[in-house]
Amino acid sequence: MAILGTALLLGGCPAPWPRPTPPNGASPTPAVPPPGEPGASANPPGAPPAPRPPLTPREHRFSPATRALVTQAQTLLARGDIDGASSTLDRALRIEPSNPLLWVELGRVRLVESDAHQAEACARKALALATGDRSTQAQAGRLLAAALKAQGRNPEAQAVEERPYMH
Repeated sequence: MAILGTALLLGGCPAPWPRPTPPNGASPTPAVPPPGEPGASANPPGAPPAPRPPLTPREHRFSPATRALVTQAQTLLARGDIDGASSTLDRALRIEPSNPLLWVELGRVRLVESDAHQAEACARKALALATGDRSTQAQAGRLLAAALKAQGRNPEAQAVEERPYMH
């Protein structure tokens, strides 16, 4: 008996619950309302899937915590405390590492530090993260162009400035 009980437990899924029988002999399948009526599905059973609506542009923003840190970093930078601004932005990036606006801010600090190579790296990271957000792409593009110019790579900077998201 114990073997039979174990076999039943391990043997598979239990039988499905019995479906309630509709009153008056009605069909057990639910009625599908005609298209356009409340409760109607965009895709009737068996129809191909409806096309998805186009993606809306994505706009990046700061969370309240990172907004406070960015404001603090900007204040520190204005006072000439580049190291303080840099470490404050590093803290913000630990909160939101995939926010391209933070990479733009850090890149601006790197330019002030005269570290154009790091500014370029920050700008490229921001561009990679800013897909679908033309405003953030333009900010990252301006940073990238400035970093390239600071390195004497003017033709590359000009090519960046001619990209569609820059206009």
